Amino acid sequence: MNKSLIVIFTTICLDAIGIGLIIPILPRLLENIVHVSNVAPYMGIMTALYAVMQFVFAPVLGALSDSHGRRPVLLLSLAGSAINYLILAFAPQLWILFIGRAIAGLTSANMSVATAYLTDISRPEQRARRFGLFNAMFGLGFIIGPVLGGVLGDIWVRLPFLAAAILTAINLLLALFVLPESRVATHRQLQRSAFNPLKPLRWALSMKHLLPLVLVFFILSGIGEVYGICWALWGTDTFQWNGLWIGLSLCAFGVCQSLVQAFLPGPAARLFGERGAVLVGVACSCVALTLLAFTQQSWVVFAIMPLFALGGIGTPALQALATRQVDAHRQGQFQGVLGSAISLASIIAPLGFSGVYSLVQQSWPGAIWLSVVAVYVLAVPLVILGTRRTQHAETA
Repeated sequence: MNKSLIVIFTTICLDAIGIGLIIPILPRLLENIVHVSNVAPYMGIMTALYAVMQFVFAPVLGALSDSHGRRPVLLLSLAGSAINYLILAFAPQLWILFIGRAIAGLTSANMSVATAYLTDISRPEQRARRFGLFNAMFGLGFIIGPVLGGVLGDIWVRLPFLAAAILTAINLLLALFVLPESRVATHRQLQRSAFNPLKPLRWALSMKHLLPLVLVFFILSGIGEVYGICWALWGTDTFQWNGLWIGLSLCAFGVCQSLVQAFLPGPAARLFGERGAVLVGVACSCVALTLLAFTQQSWVVFAIMPLFALGGIGTPALQALATRQVDAHRQGQFQGVLGSAISLASIIAPLGFSGVYSLVQQSWPGAIWLSVVAVYVLAVPLVILGTRRTQHAETA
């Protein structure tokens, strides 16, 4: 493994630790600031605000990474994340929290630029395995981050945010002094259309073989938003978990996710095919979510974590499939398009899922997971159609 791979994987791991630190404690911080017990709507609004800013600016950052290099855009993104964590650590009022999330969303390009970087330095036949390792490193960060965040948050509710800011600063220094540029900058001047968030989607829509793949990312990304909003709330409401137990549950998922992503994506894609791997992952997620909805025993949550982690088995195949749809000099632009689709889903889904959780919180908190299963069921025909069309476009 060369230096660039080591640094980019380390960067993703540190980024995941920073994110994981705050997940168990954010609901408690909101309770302390807004002084209400039902903070699900505020969680949804904060997440949607982040996504709105990301939706507007992700295409610009993607285009900048194509014209001026991946490295400066990644540095900008890490700096924005560090500022966000500092604001979360010291904000006395809700509107200041919103400002922090807006700054983080404006500069959020970590994952899309890192994906483009990894594509730059990897041959096509290497990408599925490296994307699996990429996701495994993110999962590794979730082994460390949530437990540390839970422990620190039980000491002082704002301490995890300070720790996240420090880790992000270390991440920034690592990228600044060690990470080389992955492509020659062209220094092309950005066109005015780069500032139109709908323009990249129109570009994707004009290329018919990209549309189904973008739609699949949109659906699955929207579903993925429910966990960051509802997991800590559900654990507290159903099992009376404190920060440590919320962190331990996320840690258990991180362990299983890392193992799955490190060892199974390649064999799964060969055994089931790329479309089959995605559908197997959906089936595993639906079974795990149904069990979560009905359980009243916390040990069941930990017992089904391996099945839950298998839900992401098709993600690396989907990512590898996406990178083959455009040529090298448009990888950043295409990743920006996917980032816009993901952000659009992240605007809609948090508001919807937080609203559902507010409705079921008092009577049956676990019902939120059945709503996710329902979305999966509705999405399956679209996943089949989308991946089938993409595969046909590849062989045409």
